[in-house]
Amino acid sequence: MRIDEKITLRKRFNRTVALVLVDIMAIIVASFASLYIRYEFSFRAIRPIFIDHYEWTLPFNICITLLVFVLCKMYKSVWRYASATELIHIVFAVTVSAVLHLIFCQATGWYMPRSYYFLFWVLLFGFVCVSRFSYRILRLFRSKYRGINQSAEQNNVMLIGAGAAANAILKEIEMSQYLHLQVKCIIDDSPGCHGKLLRGVPIVGGRDRIADAARQYEIDEIIFAIPSASTKTRKEILDICKETGCKLRALPGVYQLINGDVSVSELKEVEIEDLLGREPIRINVQEVLESLRGKKVLVTGGGGSIGSELCRQIASHQPKQLIIVDIYENNAYEIQQELLRKYPKLHLQVLIASVRNAERIEDIFATYRPDIVYHAAAHKHVPLMEDSPNEAIKNNVMGTYKTALAADRFGVEKFVLISTDKAVNPTNVMGASKRICEMVVQMMNRRSKTNFVAVRFGNVLGSNGSVIPLFKKQIAEGGPVTVTHPDIIRYFMTIPEAVSLVLQAGAYAKGGEIFVLDMGEPMKILDLAQNLIKLSGYRVDEDIEIVFTGLRPGEKMYEELLMDEEGLRKTANARIFIGKQIEFDEELFTEQLQKLEADAVSEHADIRRDIKEIVPTYRYEE
Repeated sequence: MRIDEKITLRKRFNRTVALVLVDIMAIIVASFASLYIRYEFSFRAIRPIFIDHYEWTLPFNICITLLVFVLCKMYKSVWRYASATELIHIVFAVTVSAVLHLIFCQATGWYMPRSYYFLFWVLLFGFVCVSRFSYRILRLFRSKYRGINQSAEQNNVMLIGAGAAANAILKEIEMSQYLHLQVKCIIDDSPGCHGKLLRGVPIVGGRDRIADAARQYEIDEIIFAIPSASTKTRKEILDICKETGCKLRALPGVYQLINGDVSVSELKEVEIEDLLGREPIRINVQEVLESLRGKKVLVTGGGGSIGSELCRQIASHQPKQLIIVDIYENNAYEIQQELLRKYPKLHLQVLIASVRNAERIEDIFATYRPDIVYHAAAHKHVPLMEDSPNEAIKNNVMGTYKTALAADRFGVEKFVLISTDKAVNPTNVMGASKRICEMVVQMMNRRSKTNFVAVRFGNVLGSNGSVIPLFKKQIAEGGPVTVTHPDIIRYFMTIPEAVSLVLQAGAYAKGGEIFVLDMGEPMKILDLAQNLIKLSGYRVDEDIEIVFTGLRPGEKMYEELLMDEEGLRKTANARIFIGKQIEFDEELFTEQLQKLEADAVSEHADIRRDIKEIVPTYRYEE
């Protein structure tokens, strides 16, 4: 046995002994005080025979009461989270003890006054409650708890964690008439808790018991209730949980405990990002704040997945004004209403416009005079752009060029292009169009006082059109889940992480850089699909089948973040690098852009040949 386990067991033993001694004292005092109160608080008035009976019955009374308390598990509960369940246990234990004491006195002839037995029950109950609930009462005075009723399916539940979050969840489940969850067992890695009860629910062991307990208690749903757990610990435990076939839910973060908002209503489905197995990416918030505070910031494509998250994070950094431009009115309306609710003092302007329309874009820049532009407007769906390549050129390339020209003309300080790893050695029109956008940024930076930069990163989890929403929809429909190839891999990052790095890169921008984000280790799409199926409570290829459909037109087996010619230069953030610029003939590039636009507008059938002339690394099947 390890030293820490011995220390934990010793502490547990000492606490139990202390509680037993307190109970013995409570029995002695309650017995004598019952006589004392019965004879109107006069010691001389007590009949000597009752003093004798008190002394004779006291050892037996102590033994009987302690035995009842042990049988009622009064020494196994986690009393710092004592609740109504423990109170019921106390009432039952004290009542049984008082009744047995009465029977013993009558049977032996060592009887006491009739009112004595009632007074003994009242006093013993009071003393036991004080000894058990004193810490809990102090906690109640210091803490605020709120419960939000929310209906849920009736399931057998396993809780991961025996701390305050688990206690709060148990409390709400007990008190709510709308929740039909039955918590069968609790898992906690602390050996000192094993074998104890939390609100009457057994703590059955550590993470090694998850699989066995899930089978033993026929668990339908597992709730991860350790909001303070590190990402590594969270992943390790969830990796075990997803193999049980149970539905998984979790508390979103430790701030729920700080705010006192721990509630079943705060639970969320466990997402695939919970299994990434790395710590969340951190940025220098102060640097970003200083770069945005008091600035007029314009975001094109502000209603999209990346654009809307950009708007959320920019709004939190005290800009002078936030201008959102998007062609899709529904997306623009949603982000507008969200920001107005969360930031009522934000100076917000939402405009419907297309970056293809040079006159409209120029009018917006002339009217609002933005200081910083984040250009996120783009067509990004690879297969769709393969079928409509001219649209990719009109929107991605020419939209970027027209917006960049407007930024230059109206004296924008910084122009940040949202690019993609698909721009590296592109095999599809979308990726090639983004590479041309990067070239536009490099060219404009040399010709303008505006600092033009690009930020290149891989796939973001949960963005519109990404695999995660598609897989979730397929799982909800009963399958099958479609994967193009068993060996295809991609880099992944959460939307907030990617956007925070974009903002950080924007703060670093001096002009002309192509910032490359460190996306961590790549993941196999097949693993992603399998994990999502398991997280949804299904078995792979039994409940939900995975079908391989073959690579789509223009799709790579893997993505790259750098071209062979590019090197890497470090920045102050370990997750952000700067790629060395690739030189090209800008005069020739300008001529090629004009031809590319003319061919796109005329719906030229051989637009890919034009793209190939501009981007030599572009590969496609003729």
